[in-house]
Amino acid sequence: MTRKFRFGIQISNAGSAKEWAEKAKQMEDLGYSSLFIPDHFGDQLAPIPAMMAAADATSTLRIGTLVLDNDYRHPLVLAKELATIDVLSGGRLEIGLGAGWMKTDYEDSGIPYDRPGVRIERFHEGLQIIKGLLSEGPFSLSGKHYTISEHEGTPKPIQKPHPPILVGGGGKKVLSIAAQEADIIGFNFSLAEGEVNPTVAATGTAEETQKRIGYVREAAGERLSELEMNVMVFINLITEDAAGMAERVSGGFGMSAEDVMRSPHALIGSTEQIEDTIIRRREEFGFTYVTFSSDVVETMAPVVKRLAGT
Repeated sequence: MTRKFRFGIQISNAGSAKEWAEKAKQMEDLGYSSLFIPDHFGDQLAPIPAMMAAADATSTLRIGTLVLDNDYRHPLVLAKELATIDVLSGGRLEIGLGAGWMKTDYEDSGIPYDRPGVRIERFHEGLQIIKGLLSEGPFSLSGKHYTISEHEGTPKPIQKPHPPILVGGGGKKVLSIAAQEADIIGFNFSLAEGEVNPTVAATGTAEETQKRIGYVREAAGERLSELEMNVMVFINLITEDAAGMAERVSGGFGMSAEDVMRSPHALIGSTEQIEDTIIRRREEFGFTYVTFSSDVVETMAPVVKRLAGT
């Protein structure tokens, strides 16, 4: 059975409560499924209160994170905050979690920037704790990084056994954990360098994405059909000259114009061409949950209206 399309918007800022509420309402009115907030220490709203404010301003829009860094909050504390949001939003939360990657966040905060293997190991324990505390009954874990002793997480979320969990990443270890533990897989570039640059962007080719799909298939086993595949599209350009536009942006993307056109992280062309591309990528990669950046809310609205729920 083919999974139906839904669409999200990643948004990080607003100048006032009124502006934030209006943006959330606009997304809901235009047919977007969800509003996602990133988790960094730069110029953005804090994700936990911002999610709740967006939920208060809407009635059907789902709210989530792309993605919370496990190192920034103790998982027991985070589990309680997330369960509270799910209860107060009427069961509209999606929980995006990751191992952390941006060096500047760690440098600015003084949080140790451990090697990837340690961060991923700690994240996996944190993910298990959050799932356990959001589910029924008391939960215990005696791990290398965290110890939880027969704690009954409360409140319990409305969504059972817990709100959908999205795990995002671009490496084999994180994607394998996602395939075994998450409900939604968020496919990204390889962020091992800890910053965004053309070298990192060049890891977003169709070929590299297929490798990542392979990691998920291998680790998921029988769970594969239950997983929802999410992709963040960073370049969204409506144009009648797709080839020419791809050539102009290819340098900053660290790949050839042809590779830009084939990258699942880019959509370039007329509205009709973009719709066809999204449908084709569902067949090629399995992507049915597509997330755009906030600056294209209105631009991509016709695409959302045409494809959402199909």
